[in-house]
Amino acid sequence: MNAWLPLESNPDVLTKYINKLGVSEEWALTDVVGLDPEMLEWIPRPVKAIILLFPISEAYEKHRAEEHAKLSNSLKAVPADLFYMRQFTSNACGTVALIHSVANNKSISLSDGILKSFIDSTRDLTPEERGKALHNDTSFTEGHQELAQEGQTAADPQEKVNHHFVAFINKDGTLFELDGRKEFPINHGPTSEETFVQDAAKVCKEFMARDPDELRFTVMALTAAQN
Repeated sequence: MNAWLPLESNPDVLTKYINKLGVSEEWALTDVVGLDPEMLEWIPRPVKAIILLFPISEAYEKHRAEEHAKLSNSLKAVPADLFYMRQFTSNACGTVALIHSVANNKSISLSDGILKSFIDSTRDLTPEERGKALHNDTSFTEGHQELAQEGQTAADPQEKVNHHFVAFINKDGTLFELDGRKEFPINHGPTSEETFVQDAAKVCKEFMARDPDELRFTVMALTAAQN
């Protein structure tokens, strides 16, 4: 598996990244400083996605295996136009989470460029084929590497990264967790435009509760930009 430089959970760098990919400057990434209801109210609206960065721990891997075994035999149908992709490139989870966030929100306008071309060309492919297409997309690789180098800490593509990005979106009234390391989207039940942030925060808290001694969690939101 080829390795990209890992992206930092830096909203300014990630905003610059999505804008470079063709996302309108009307949208930006912002830090979510707390998951309590009063803190969530500070997030600019509308919120199109919640992105969680978390440590890949033994507790998480155990949960992931149990979740897969449980859901494999009782998968709920997903919307035909849900854009979901697998991750086959090491350290590409940040880019995959951003693609999931943008591709599943039609209200986010995209100019002609790397991201629009990728989404349009892979719209009818399987999640596995989309992952392989990203792996082979030199334009994405170059853009990712360039922005990753703007982080605050030096990044080594061969260094083992124990953190992972996933995205949460509201798709037709259902809260979906989109994680390229999993074989299918995770349905977390009903949500709405009004409750999406609270519903996604609840799932983020469940991630944290599985690792009560772990502090390395970061939450961001894809929101309307604040000028």
